[in-house]
Amino acid sequence: MTILTTEQTETYRRDGFVVLADAVPPELVSRARQALAEIVEGASRVSANDAVFDLEDSHTPARPRVRRIKAPHKLNPVFMEIVRSERVLGAVADLVGKGVRFLNSKLNLKSAGYGAAVEWHQDWAYYPHTNDDVLAVGVMLDDITPENGPMLVVPGSHRGPVHDHHAEGRFCGGIDLVKSRVEVSGAMPMLGRAGTISIHHVRAVHGSDLNRSGADRRFLLYELAAADAWPLAGPYAHFSDFEEFNSRLLCGTPTNLPRLEAVPVRMPLPKAIDPSSLYASQKALEHRAFAVAEG
Repeated sequence: MTILTTEQTETYRRDGFVVLADAVPPELVSRARQALAEIVEGASRVSANDAVFDLEDSHTPARPRVRRIKAPHKLNPVFMEIVRSERVLGAVADLVGKGVRFLNSKLNLKSAGYGAAVEWHQDWAYYPHTNDDVLAVGVMLDDITPENGPMLVVPGSHRGPVHDHHAEGRFCGGIDLVKSRVEVSGAMPMLGRAGTISIHHVRAVHGSDLNRSGADRRFLLYELAAADAWPLAGPYAHFSDFEEFNSRLLCGTPTNLPRLEAVPVRMPLPKAIDPSSLYASQKALEHRAFAVAEG
């Protein structure tokens, strides 16, 4: 069924993002929070980044601080339930077509008072495809305000160039605004109460500042693509076989006919020194746009 209004679809096409209030039912939000709390408890048993946790630089087992949960859909079924829910999946299908492929999930945690910033970047730099009907859905698990580090998106940037995301010859996953002369002053914050979703285009320039407030900001993200968008590079370019690739479809029919479009591409190569952590990779930037969290 159609979820987005004509105006919302036009907003996405024009600006590269759209916000949809009350897209995820409170019951699902509550279950996701509970699942997250259970996952985060495990951080007290680790001292370094691993397959589940991306840790704040100030983290210690005695004083756990987590900035990202990697692939939460592998840890609790509620996270797949959310992306398959009617209003979330329906809104994505309105934008990329009836076939939607799941790429990955992540859960960014900006804890009150110190949650780490994410430097300006384009998701497209990490995983270019044969066409750019690729997007990310952000699910607000907390109320997101201007003070607690909302995601900021530059309107119209999805129709511009793919900026350099390299530092000293290696992929670093961030844009040096000074060297690239990228203008972000008009960036818009993605705001809303818990249960709201944002959808942003894979080529949209976006980032987020530190959480400077007394309220947590937990933001669940899904990376999704049209069924006929095939990966060219990055973590999704490798799959064991056609059956496994098709198992990622959330809806629609498998196809072995990639849709090729004249979209600009920069390869994310050579790989980052630490490709397991966006935050660690972005440290290589000579000029950082946001402050670094202190202990």
